[in-house]
Amino acid sequence: MSVVRRTETRRTETPNGVMTTFASPTQGGTGLSMWHVEMAPGRQGPPHAADAEQIWTFLTGGATVDLAGDVLTVGPGDTLVLPAGLARRVATDTGFTAVAVAPAPCRVYNPDQVTPEHACELAPKAAERIVPPWMA
Repeated sequence: MSVVRRTETRRTETPNGVMTTFASPTQGGTGLSMWHVEMAPGRQGPPHAADAEQIWTFLTGGATVDLAGDVLTVGPGDTLVLPAGLARRVATDTGFTAVAVAPAPCRVYNPDQVTPEHACELAPKAAERIVPPWMA
């Protein structure tokens, strides 16, 4: 059994949010990654997909999630199950905080193999599949 102390969490900041890793294969875990997401009002993440299921529980605020063309609205207390292989984009007008989990490793990619315009340096490029730092 491992204990990951508050002082050992890892913080990753992107232009759209701040992810704090609670546990992952490089931080006490072996099969799961767990992280906290903070997204400021008026932000949206890039369109992307993941090769493993993710589960997000929203603690505060709300978001609109385009999941393969199906637009979902979530708020505090809602849990979002994001199936593997489906394109998604998370946006928020109000900002939100959420806790998310995924099996490790979980790789994200561009479903159309095109790098989104304004993609940050941590985003996958073209057909690349990467494990984001907050899940590593």
